[in-house]
Amino acid sequence: MSQENFLMRLRSAYPHLTKAEKKVADFILENTQDVMYMSITDLADACHVGETTVFRFCKSMKLQGYQEFKIQLSLNIHSSDKEKGQEVMSENVSMDDSFSVMSDKLLLSNINVLKDTKALLDEEKLEMLVEKMIEAKRIFFFGVGASQVMAMMITNKFLRICKKVYCFTDSHMQTMAASTVGEGDVAVVISYSGSTKDSILITRLAREAGAYVAGITRFAKSPLTNYADVVMLCGANEGPLQGGSTTAVMSQMYIMEVLYIEFYRKTYEESYENNQKTSQSIIDKMY
Repeated sequence: MSQENFLMRLRSAYPHLTKAEKKVADFILENTQDVMYMSITDLADACHVGETTVFRFCKSMKLQGYQEFKIQLSLNIHSSDKEKGQEVMSENVSMDDSFSVMSDKLLLSNINVLKDTKALLDEEKLEMLVEKMIEAKRIFFFGVGASQVMAMMITNKFLRICKKVYCFTDSHMQTMAASTVGEGDVAVVISYSGSTKDSILITRLAREAGAYVAGITRFAKSPLTNYADVVMLCGANEGPLQGGSTTAVMSQMYIMEVLYIEFYRKTYEESYENNQKTSQSIIDKMY
């Protein structure tokens, strides 16, 4: 499918869509920019249809699924913006910005995303998650793609103070680990979109196996949240062409840091002792 002509192709295909699919098409044509930042559940709710209808709409447009649809839509928008000399990768940064202006805008963007994430932070849910982690036999951090990097980073932090944390980088090993967790275990699944197939599978398997499951995601309504016991929301808006963007990473890191510090505070004596041991263990590896 031509990237530049996606909306044109949508208008061309419109007469052949079902009545329900036309509701989706109408919303997309009227709210193109907003749709880029919506989960499949959000779009389905906005159109008053089911998620399966949105998926069928994607198939009718010769797309593999919702994520490819968002990529094609984003490419269409940014290609159009480029022709008009407008902003390309961000609503704040434009091609005409000087380096100084660009860096100032990025700084402001990261400051604002931290404020937004703080505003979304549910203290009661976070405290509940920390208590579950303290009581847990084992704690698993899961993520794929850019979110896997975040899972590894938070595992690295917790390994300094806690000996019951685990993280696997191979997707098959993650799936196997998720299927063998049980009651008394905690699984923390990081997924910006909440729509990644591997992340949804891991979340479902961990929940069915009896673990307490926490989801860290952007969208309160996404397939992943259907299987999570608690959901922590990050405040970054990331387009489909901006996977692993700094703002998304910053928002996730903030939640992780708050989670880590609160765990440390509530288990101070044990965590401090473990931190001393782990710090001592790597001294010989440093000059």
